[in-house]
Amino acid sequence: MDTGWLEVFREVAERGSFTAAAEAMGYTQSAISRQVSALEGATGATLFDRLPRGVRLTAEGQCLLSHAEAILDRLGAARDDLAALRDLAGGHLRVGAFGTADAMLVPHAMAAFHAAYPKVTVTLSEGFTPDHVAGLHAGAVDVAVLSTAPSRPFDTDRLELRHLIDDHMFVALPTTHPLAHRRVLRLAELAEERWVAGSGRIEDTLITASLRVGFRPRVTLVAAEWIARQGLVAAGLGITLIPSLAVAATRPDVVLAALHPDDAPVRAVYAATPRGLATPPAVVAFLDLLDNAVAELRVQINERVGNADRDSAVEL
Repeated sequence: MDTGWLEVFREVAERGSFTAAAEAMGYTQSAISRQVSALEGATGATLFDRLPRGVRLTAEGQCLLSHAEAILDRLGAARDDLAALRDLAGGHLRVGAFGTADAMLVPHAMAAFHAAYPKVTVTLSEGFTPDHVAGLHAGAVDVAVLSTAPSRPFDTDRLELRHLIDDHMFVALPTTHPLAHRRVLRLAELAEERWVAGSGRIEDTLITASLRVGFRPRVTLVAAEWIARQGLVAAGLGITLIPSLAVAATRPDVVLAALHPDDAPVRAVYAATPRGLATPPAVVAFLDLLDNAVAELRVQINERVGNADRDSAVEL
């Protein structure tokens, strides 16, 4: 059954005339008559009584009309919904990100997206990179911000990756620390320091990169939240590592010095989408806004720590 026949049928029923329906739809009267006859043939029903002046619905026509209106209304709603997805006037965007990316980078992109496309509902799930990789494969996440390091690669075979930024490490020190004036530090200079870590297991923390060069920090305090770790550092109870993604959100009573790149491999940060699948318009728009957010973040990092790359070859 051609839905075009249903549209003609509804128009004739509303106007009570083949001629009036033809004028309204821009058809000839004979074209309207042929389409109504085709619908009657498809349904095996007589839909109109042909009168000397116009037509009138039969009982079968009355029965079909309610169904035709429901079908055409649903088709119209489907067209509207599809247009909303194309034009970003509706729909959903599901974003996943690891914790540090949620400090500045992802919120900036989400805020810009909401300002540009307020009718799209955006949700955010925070977790570790392997969780988001699984979410992308399962269709639970549309786009994810992932991090990796040489010691912790993840499977990229089924992902489209868009490099956003390289996440360098900074040493957070109390303002009264003897090394607080330094712009770049080496791990060897920190051998006797007390460290604040996010876990009692060094391999699960940012400090794990130090193990690669044979340095094992003396962890004296453990605090799961990085804001709490900053508080302990500010109080003079130890030092910790802060990734560049979180530098702009670091409290002002903590001094930051770049950790020499030979002592800590950088984490590459990517925006990831499933490979081989159509990319929704909302994801395309969000990826561009992530690029803009990266540019803003670079400026904020440099404002917070200065041009550290002159001394350390760290390119932010």
